[in-house]
Amino acid sequence: MEKSFSKSTVSRRAKILEELESKGQVVVNELSEMFNISEVTIRNDLAHLEKQNMLIRARGGAIKVKYYRMGIDPSISDKQKEYLKEKQKIAKAALKLIEDGDTIILDSGTTTTEIAKNMEQFKNLTIITNALNIASILSEYEGFNIFMPGGSLRKKSLSLVGALADESFRKFYCDKLFLGVDGFDTTHGLSTPNSEEAHLNQIMIGIAKKIIVVADSRKFLRRRFAFIGPLSDIDVVITDSGISDEDKKRLEKNGIEVIIA
Repeated sequence: MEKSFSKSTVSRRAKILEELESKGQVVVNELSEMFNISEVTIRNDLAHLEKQNMLIRARGGAIKVKYYRMGIDPSISDKQKEYLKEKQKIAKAALKLIEDGDTIILDSGTTTTEIAKNMEQFKNLTIITNALNIASILSEYEGFNIFMPGGSLRKKSLSLVGALADESFRKFYCDKLFLGVDGFDTTHGLSTPNSEEAHLNQIMIGIAKKIIVVADSRKFLRRRFAFIGPLSDIDVVITDSGISDEDKKRLEKNGIEVIIA
């Protein structure tokens, strides 16, 4: 009996790691239904696997180790491969919030890059961005006024940060900010691995009339090193259907419009 239990436990934990590898995250209640066992047992599995440094437990589930330690800052090429379909859907939903004549900020990031790739419907926009790759994409569109700050280049994110970038952004005011984040804890707020990036994001928030966070549901399972701002800074969140009911309700309770792409 004991051997049978041990084998089934090992097999289940191996399958949990397979799910984690393919999806990037796992959720306790989904695993409970999948294996037809209690959530308590699943949490024990996750606790065991975390002790083996095979995953990191997060509220409601777990996330992969190799990308999501608090101080790790993956490159933009690594991040572009993750949740691409969700990011593309989020970008399409974000485009519906833009009107010709708007002045907008596109923060650096893979989801905001997807927004930049699909703006051919617009004829007259003023766009401020600190991302080299986004500025390059936007240069292909006619009728767009594009502004870039100075600053130091962060090679992993292809973004300009630092005192020059901060000073440049303070000279602007815009209608809408589309902000990408690496961490989104609905009890804590927004975060990112880099402190300079976080400081620049705070300035962006300060000069924008409407703050729109574009974040796939994976971001809600982690908190990163540098704090950007609390929920009270946010007007709209665009995400995918993987967001938990708990997080969605908490956002709405704080007066934030949640759009599921």
